[in-house]
Amino acid sequence: MSKATEKAYETIRAAILSGRYAPGAHLKEEELVGLCGVSRTPVRDALRRLAADRYVVARRNQGTYVNEWSLDDIACIFEMRALLEGYAAERAATRITPDQLARVDKAWRDIEDVLAKDKLDIPEFLRANRVFHTTIIEAACNRQLRETIDQLVQPPIVNRTAMTYSRQDLRQSNDHHGLILSALKTGDAVTACTAMRQHLLTSYQNFLRNYDRSLGQE
Repeated sequence: MSKATEKAYETIRAAILSGRYAPGAHLKEEELVGLCGVSRTPVRDALRRLAADRYVVARRNQGTYVNEWSLDDIACIFEMRALLEGYAAERAATRITPDQLARVDKAWRDIEDVLAKDKLDIPEFLRANRVFHTTIIEAACNRQLRETIDQLVQPPIVNRTAMTYSRQDLRQSNDHHGLILSALKTGDAVTACTAMRQHLLTSYQNFLRNYDRSLGQE
């Protein structure tokens, strides 16, 4: 991949993740050329890669649009994450290194800092949350498992669900993180697995509750 294509990919991806381009938004090539500061060819190549990564969808004779995730998509992804990340936490409990454990601990503390402030910093929450989960997956020492989870954990979905959470939801989420962290520190594989699965299934239920509430306000 050329540097121009890489630049276009990262620029468009960042615009999607930031919400500049909402789900279902039409991505106009001319506008993207100006945004990325590259020619049309790298933009087209970047859009093909973004389509492969499921950030966008190309519609025949209609153009390219930001992918829209249905509630069924989100439900299936959370269910699969609960199973696979639960297994990852189970493996990590007996394999995690001191450095990895320190990273998980710091991520938990970083989220505590977010919750201690009057205004919630959702981007910082997302960053620390990702470090928490990816470090545990890394500590599971299973490349195939990591790659499978990577395909499931699509950032647009993570961002979409996180944006619906209340402070209470995030408080509950990091309390779950604390239980997982404690299990990792003591090498309790069964508790680590159970806590991770419960954490992800509860996160989905919180998203669904908030989503239904938002529909009722429209």
